[in-house]
Amino acid sequence: MINEEYDLCVIGGGINGVGIARDAAGRGLSVLLVEAKDLAQATSSSSSKLIHGGLRYLEFFEFGLVRSSLIEREKLLAIAPHIIWPLEFVLPYKEEGAKRPYWLVRLGLFLYDHLARRTRIASSSAVEMDQALMRSEYKRGFVYSDCWVDDSRLVVLNALDAKERGAQIKTHTRCEKIAEGHDEYERFKVTLKDQKTGKLYKIGASMVVNAAGPWVGELLEDSGLDDATPIVRHVKGSHIIVPRKFEGDRAYTLTPDDGRVVFVIPYENDYTLIGTTEQDYEGDLYDVQISDDEIDYLCSVYSSYFKKTIHKQDVLWAYSGVRPLCDDGKSDARKVSRDYVIFDHRPDFGKMISVFGGKLTTYRVLAEKVVNKLLHLDSRYVNPWTDQENLPGGDFPEGHFAVFFAEVKRNYSWLDDTLLYRYARSYGTRMDVFLDGALSEKDLGRKYADGLYEAELAYLIRYEFVRSLEDALFRRSKIGLHISESVYEELQKAWPKIVERAGGYGT
Repeated sequence: MINEEYDLCVIGGGINGVGIARDAAGRGLSVLLVEAKDLAQATSSSSSKLIHGGLRYLEFFEFGLVRSSLIEREKLLAIAPHIIWPLEFVLPYKEEGAKRPYWLVRLGLFLYDHLARRTRIASSSAVEMDQALMRSEYKRGFVYSDCWVDDSRLVVLNALDAKERGAQIKTHTRCEKIAEGHDEYERFKVTLKDQKTGKLYKIGASMVVNAAGPWVGELLEDSGLDDATPIVRHVKGSHIIVPRKFEGDRAYTLTPDDGRVVFVIPYENDYTLIGTTEQDYEGDLYDVQISDDEIDYLCSVYSSYFKKTIHKQDVLWAYSGVRPLCDDGKSDARKVSRDYVIFDHRPDFGKMISVFGGKLTTYRVLAEKVVNKLLHLDSRYVNPWTDQENLPGGDFPEGHFAVFFAEVKRNYSWLDDTLLYRYARSYGTRMDVFLDGALSEKDLGRKYADGLYEAELAYLIRYEFVRSLEDALFRRSKIGLHISESVYEELQKAWPKIVERAGGYGT
């Protein structure tokens, strides 16, 4: 028995899935998106948190991928200026024993600057290294620019916009199987499982997109559709977080002798983020953990560049994610292409597409191509639109964060600047939803820690698909990094009452 029917069922609540759902809903399709756990719970919240062209991909002659990524970098910066902003990177250069001559690095950066038009991103330049910070062999280098992004919020805002355009977003709902329908409408029968109750039910859909990320191949296998599809290669990337190691807002791009790239990025004011590793992975996709070897590697790379070394005991927190890449036969995981593959299952299996690979920077383009293809398969056409419409909260005056922040400082002069800045960066213009009517911090409800009030938690529960304290503190925000264990335990005990006072979980 079919419980509900949709034009499109999207499987997977990572960045590709929510991007596709948003695009399709905005073009008039009835859309259901299902996610087995929380939005952005896997790969999409385990990135280096960058919107970038991929400077290192020039080394592998992937000029097309780099150019398209640079073009998209500008578009994403324009539609989400609250959660995406320019970030300068220092690229140290070692004179003796360098794998690449100085002129070649400069040429690569020149290409990076000019492969695509840029309006908000500064061009690269040579720079002298801070000898109080760097080891003596690094006396000069380069500065270039890319963009920082709050990766998990990018996912949530796409899902929120999809919902506001009519899509149904169901988290904690697992897709068990996809079966081709044989009724007069040739609809798919998609078997779903409510993860909270264990209940199984079926929905009908004219079209299906498998954007299950690391589970894309597993879902095809469970549905008997894995013949002649691309082979998925799971590559694990891990990051460590240590206490802040240097002043200033610049990040560093380290290029160790093994040919990898490790980013060192100021993170959440108090910390430094270091990553990533690249290792083939065959373990449990629901329990991806950093290894001791990866921690040692990242500490070693950092310490080979900076005077103040770091060690395993300095690591406060770590996270790992698995990239579902198309296996192109390369033995070295770092050389496997990060480009995506949009696989059309016709003529064997109706209007169904599976997505392999991809990255944060190109998610919107990927989504647009998928929806274009779906509409073509359904013999209709609606113009693409997502490159012109702001994500929720990104509709700033003149499109610039500085102008917006000056305005909210006038409107909420009673609010602490540090907290106000976090609200502005996280929620943009949507901060007005939970600040409306408040005249002092007392109006924000119970205070659980510095900068954490019940009004914000209630907003997340009502509007942003939060179903647990972890969702709120580590994916919708990064508040969890800043609170003590005792505060976390207090919040866990208070959580049922917080949900009740918020009016229950939103739909």
